Amino acid sequence: MKRFGNVIFMVSLSLAAACFSQTTDWQLPPWQKGMLDIHHINTGRGDAAFAILPDGTTLLIDAGDMSNTHPRTLSPRNAPQMPNNSKSAPGWIVNYIEQFLPVGFEKQLDYALITHYHSDHFGEMDSLRTKASETDYFLTGITEVGHFLPIKKMMDRGFSYPIDLKDKKIQNLEVLSTLKNYWRFLDYQNKKNGLVHEKLIPGQTDQISLVNHPTKFKDFSVRNIAVNGTIWTGTGTDTLALFTIGDQLGENPLSTCIKISYGTFDYFTGGDISGIDTYGGTDIHSLESEIAPIIGAVDVATLNHHGNRDSQNAFYVKTIRPRVWIQQNWSSDHPGEEVLRRITSKKLYAGKRDIFSTVMLQPNKEVIGTSLDQYKSQNGHIVLRVYPQGNSYDIYILNDASTAREVISKFGPYEAR
Repeated sequence: MKRFGNVIFMVSLSLAAACFSQTTDWQLPPWQKGMLDIHHINTGRGDAAFAILPDGTTLLIDAGDMSNTHPRTLSPRNAPQMPNNSKSAPGWIVNYIEQFLPVGFEKQLDYALITHYHSDHFGEMDSLRTKASETDYFLTGITEVGHFLPIKKMMDRGFSYPIDLKDKKIQNLEVLSTLKNYWRFLDYQNKKNGLVHEKLIPGQTDQISLVNHPTKFKDFSVRNIAVNGTIWTGTGTDTLALFTIGDQLGENPLSTCIKISYGTFDYFTGGDISGIDTYGGTDIHSLESEIAPIIGAVDVATLNHHGNRDSQNAFYVKTIRPRVWIQQNWSSDHPGEEVLRRITSKKLYAGKRDIFSTVMLQPNKEVIGTSLDQYKSQNGHIVLRVYPQGNSYDIYILNDASTAREVISKFGPYEAR
């Protein structure tokens, strides 16, 4: 307590940091029961988000692992691997999770969700991959994470829609070798450790649910919004299919999308869905446009497709209007400059908004310039911490160049709306 004249000020860390940065050099305070933590992990090789739900249930969303055999991966266009090359990208994901897993909890993942089958989200086979001992699969992305951290339930977009990925006639898919490796992983882990595999079902709220104290936090839920272009309508568990059998659309529009709600707090993440047409305008029939009214206004949203210029169309931005945007990226074209204009536009929605990125590359800084100064943080692991009852939350930035992952800045508190 400090006294100035006749006014008494209570000084606390959270109040002192009221929606601006506080430079720090300490460890993230441990997760406590009732908190919702979502760690957006930067390895430089793709997306990975580790969530600890209010009762300690754990969820991993994606485990990117782009191949070092591609010239681009090691070029200035792509991010360097963080914190160093002594481990693989999924090896660092495992190391990160082990550091922040609550004390006393078993070293496992209750849930893992792959948004879609691209290398920066679930791994990539190449000649450098190591075969897991006593198995018939190789270690890359989610198969490496799941090899060292047993997964209880593995979820993805499935394999049969809109095209059957197991059809022997389909032999020209670039991702097929990685998928076959993934299928061998699923089969082995099911027999060895009881892993359950499920296709995510749009509209459901019971596929990702609390496993430790399922009835204690009744104001917490995870709603499946879209899978394979089939979207929840907002009514019951009714869905609407935007695509038809046989459509060959590529992976991005087939991404799984979920909304996490806790009290009045809402968070949305949508993989690599997009919303811009071939002429650079809003595509009113895109996934972004179709699901935006269903999602509604949220407190925090990750940038779809890493902030690539085909994403965050104007209708989507003004409809979900988050207070905080989180960009998980790895490339010099993340974000597109026009995307930055849209997400910062006060014409699309009024009020404050803060933007955080896991990395920002020099080529992008040279092209976009000082407009990037609108980011509150451009490098580091981004930890979203929602407090009990979901009324408020903070953003912590952790040092991604250090294996200690100390806090380098903190933003908040933000009020959930």
